[in-house]
Amino acid sequence: MYKNPDGVMIGLEVHVQLNKLKTKIFCGCSTDYHNDPPNSHVCPVCLGLPGSMPVINRKAVEAAIKVGLAFNCTVEERTQFYRKNYFYPDLPKAFQITQYDFPISSNGYVTIEGEDGEHKVRINRAHMEEDPGRLVHEGTIDRSKYTLIDYNRSGMALLEIVSEPDMRSPKEARRYLDKLRNIVEYLEVSNVDLEGAMRVDANISIMGGQRAEIKNISSFKGAERALLFEIVRQKNVLRRGGTVVQETRHFDEAREITLSMRTKEEAHDYRYFPEPDLVPLKISGWAPAIKATLPELPDARRMRFVEQYGITDE
Repeated sequence: MYKNPDGVMIGLEVHVQLNKLKTKIFCGCSTDYHNDPPNSHVCPVCLGLPGSMPVINRKAVEAAIKVGLAFNCTVEERTQFYRKNYFYPDLPKAFQITQYDFPISSNGYVTIEGEDGEHKVRINRAHMEEDPGRLVHEGTIDRSKYTLIDYNRSGMALLEIVSEPDMRSPKEARRYLDKLRNIVEYLEVSNVDLEGAMRVDANISIMGGQRAEIKNISSFKGAERALLFEIVRQKNVLRRGGTVVQETRHFDEAREITLSMRTKEEAHDYRYFPEPDLVPLKISGWAPAIKATLPELPDARRMRFVEQYGITDE
């Protein structure tokens, strides 16, 4: 039995870019932009120009349902889009179209090899949203003299998979990420080898204290190292008699440290309200047909090989 001496609790928010779709989530711009000049795959919708109207990509909804089913989630009867209001340079219309009260799927789980054997990680929800643009810094984010913006990525379909804080070590977090990547590859909804195809926000607390959120970690190795550093940092704060504050932090991959960015926002800070230009979707009837198209997933295939051919896990 793993005793978890530091009381580590880790929850992950994994953003999966559905880049195998031909077009973005709310417009007809191509998703094949990686080798093209900046700001060459844009239109009034993904630039947020006044008067532009989003139209949902049905294939994106189907891909999101497929992922939810593979993660043992319940596909909701009704899903709805909301506006998440905040200002940042990579978000030209000053709000992000996302989901809030009515995610596309919820209450799932995946099983990983934990610190003390098989370990279940619960998935709170999986919801759809649009990707913001990409900020290009000169050097590290805290020392850059300027920042450029590429909106080619703006409007790409994202699926955010939010776990419960069920992971007890950076090693378990890495295994969870590897499991998600493996399933997404099997489903063929994302080319996970492309830059930015899977990005991680990590929430971590120790000893029942406040959590810190480490934003936009671009690699699984980086996520593991960021969590290792954050455990040491929080332990040092407590050892000196301080208090860990709830905040958003950035992981500097070159120096392998986390840096404070801002105090952590709450949901009310974003002033969520329903997206008036998109009607709610009734999707419960879609799930059976989509489930029938799912491939044999890695865990099921491994169990079949063990039973059918007598192959052991070793």
